[in-house]
This record gives sequence, C-alpha cells and structure tokens, in this order.
Amino acid sequence: MNPVLHLASASPRRRELLTQIGVPHTVLSADIDETAHAGEAPHDYVQRMARNKARAVWEKETRLPVLAADTTVVLDGVIYGKPRDRAHALEMLAHLSGRTHEVLTAVALAAARGIELRMNVSSVKFRVLTIEECAAYWETGEPRDKAGAYAIQGFAAVFIESLIGSYSGVMGLPLYETAELLRSAGIAHWCKMGP
Repeated sequence: MNPVLHLASASPRRRELLTQIGVPHTVLSADIDETAHAGEAPHDYVQRMARNKARAVWEKETRLPVLAADTTVVLDGVIYGKPRDRAHALEMLAHLSGRTHEVLTAVALAAARGIELRMNVSSVKFRVLTIEECAAYWETGEPRDKAGAYAIQGFAAVFIESLIGSYSGVMGLPLYETAELLRSAGIAHWCKMGP
C-alpha cells in the first residue's frame, strides 16, 4: 500500500500505533532542538515541539502530509523529559512514586493548508516504588529514551495503579486525536470516514 503521510518520528511505538489504525506511512525523523524555553509552560512546550517537528519535515518533503507528535510527563508543573543518565532516571521515578502525574501529548499535521494541532492530557497514578525496583527497571534499558523514564506499554505497566485518559496518548500518539486530524485532512484510516 502506498504511504499517505510521513511520520516525523523514529519512535517504533508511534509507528506501531499508526499501523494499528491502518495508515500507511513512511518515517522521516525531525532533527530539532528540544530545549524548553525559560518559563515555558508544559502545555506550550509540548505543542511547540509537535509543531516544530511537523514543520521541519514538511519543509524538506512536501509530497505528503507530515504527522508529528511530542510527549512529556509533568509533575507539579515540572517537565520530565528523557533522562540524561541512570541517576536522573532514578530521581524521576522516585518523584513519580506514589503520586499522580500528567502525560501531555501534542499531535500536529502539516499539509499545504498549514499545521493543525490536537492535544491529549492523561493522568497516571504510580504505586509506591522501591529503590530496588527503580534500579532494576533502569537495567532493563527501557527508561533510557522515554519521557518520565518509563514506558506504560513495557515493564513499567506494573507500576501503574490507574490511568485516566488515553493509553495510546501515554505511549506517544493519542489515536482519537490523531484520527480527528487525519479526518480533517481527508486522510483515511482503517474505517471509511463519514462526513
């Protein structure tokens, strides 16, 4: 099947989720500066990142629409991005332990008519974690490239007491919002779309 859009992400999870809803695509990763601006609110940051990723790929390749997403974990107004190293990951997990945090995922679609954006906010509650669990989790390799140092679809599933919101959003591509963007651009997913 011919691709109908470019996915501006090297994330295998986002590829799997897009494939799950039957959208043939190609991957063209966006190389952008992901540094938060001083005083930037988490909602503004994640939306800016998704827009910038979509724009960066669209400026290189305009043959197909470009879908991009960005996910971040937020606790007490602080952005928890990807951990720098083991100590940073263990610190993040210790802060998340026994508490509820937000996972923000923005999805952007760049096409000839401009960039459209949708936002998903989910709440995730962790059970209390031990230092030993956090250290063992680091050794799995899973936290190294994940916002908040965990993957809901992986070993960290046993840490999660409750989730209010979108499981796919916490994974990195909220499928409801993604389907809305695709529908607005006339791009079909697995089911034929109505008006």
